[in-house]
Amino acid sequence: MENTPRRKIILVDDVKFTLVSTKNRLKSFYEIYTAQSAAKLFEIIENFIPDLILLDINMPDINGYEVLKILKSNPRFAGIPVIFLTADSSKDSVMKGLNIGATDHVSKPFSVPFLQAHIEGIFNPSQRNTLAQELEPDEDSNKPCILAIDDSAPMLRSIHYALRDKYKVYTLPKPENLKDILSRIKPDLFLVDCNMPALSGFELIPIIRKYPEYKETPIVFLTAEGSTSYLSTAMAHGANDFIVKPFNTKAFRERIENHIKKNKPEKPEPEKPEPEKLDTEEAKLESEPKKLDAKEAKLESEPEKLDTEETKPDEPQTES
Repeated sequence: MENTPRRKIILVDDVKFTLVSTKNRLKSFYEIYTAQSAAKLFEIIENFIPDLILLDINMPDINGYEVLKILKSNPRFAGIPVIFLTADSSKDSVMKGLNIGATDHVSKPFSVPFLQAHIEGIFNPSQRNTLAQELEPDEDSNKPCILAIDDSAPMLRSIHYALRDKYKVYTLPKPENLKDILSRIKPDLFLVDCNMPALSGFELIPIIRKYPEYKETPIVFLTAEGSTSYLSTAMAHGANDFIVKPFNTKAFRERIENHIKKNKPEKPEPEKPEPEKLDTEEAKLESEPKKLDAKEAKLESEPEKLDTEETKPDEPQTES
């Protein structure tokens, strides 16, 4: 039986130590090629198309964002999966990469087994959890719950990074598993991709609305089609709103927040007693004894006069 050909990966980083150490750890599993600059990367891919590119963002000649834009603009290279490797794990950095078209993001410093798990997630997507997964679970149960349903892994990551600070974000890459996940969580809002191969967003809405508890829950469509007729169809099927992909993160967050507030208004704080009036009356009552004390003090001063009189020597009696 012939051996399965090994996957070809190009590792791009301007730090030679990172190239050598990472290659040595991965070469037992994949065919690794290294490039210490973007120019070297473009030179390599002219000779063959790799199965994956591991791309550092911060490089001196041209940064990873610009490299990815060039790759995506060329039909020959646009389909190559790219994992960004970067020390900048801020939300803005991650979102920028995902919106440009990165497949995944791994923060430096990383362990090679951790990196390999992300690589295998791209090469063998069937090994991933096909049910909803909460990326970076949060113990704060008071956060509203959002279920994002989309067959695109980069889009699910974009949604997660955009919303994870304020919401518990669950992702569902396979809509056919919706019933199973709804037995485990209770979303306060659904984000649904319109075009999915197994079940479209239009087909998912009536399934969601069959649940009594979700008849009024907001459903926001995610679509790359922004025509008026298409969006009208989405609203007619029961969507509460639609967002055109790729989305602006700030505007996206604002739209989600508005729907969450409408569907799950904040509980009004219980009315507090009026302590000031009570305190005033208590203060008034407390002031009364002071007046009594003054009277008592006056009464207490009387015996002093009596005592003074008592201390006077008796006048001698005159004999008659």
